[in-house]
Amino acid sequence: MSTSAREASRRIPLAMVVIRPAKLFDIPEVMMIERESFREAYPRGLFLMFLENNPETFLVAEYNGKVVGYVMGYLRPDLEGHIMSIAVDEDYRGNGIGSALLTEVIERLIKRGARYIGLEVRVSNEKAIRLYERFGFRKVKRIIGYYSDGEDAYYMLLPAEEWRGS
Repeated sequence: MSTSAREASRRIPLAMVVIRPAKLFDIPEVMMIERESFREAYPRGLFLMFLENNPETFLVAEYNGKVVGYVMGYLRPDLEGHIMSIAVDEDYRGNGIGSALLTEVIERLIKRGARYIGLEVRVSNEKAIRLYERFGFRKVKRIIGYYSDGEDAYYMLLPAEEWRGS
């Protein structure tokens, strides 16, 4: 996308972005965002399994009929909500879409009984770490060599009782 088009897309009104549960037909767009956003992309089968098993907490952000972001969360048996993946199309970053997705999935997980919300993030992903910290997540441990390229991850946790909305 050209710089001027990218700049224009950054000014989209968040009120025109719809956060909704993902559908089967969203998977190709979700996978494209995943591949653009991460060095290690999940395979299609994982998205399909996640969609089947977690339909209320696999969400997409849609703008003008296009999927521009997604988040995948689930509730573990120990009542920890977990955010497996979240990403926004690079041409739509900076509009609050990631924050809107994160807010919605946290609220849905807490409504389903989550006592904590956890996630892993690359130690080098300072922008994401700042976002999670703004939401109340705290680094609780460093996981050595978590990613296949050897990079460490922070495990971050948000106690449900500390959630005050974004």
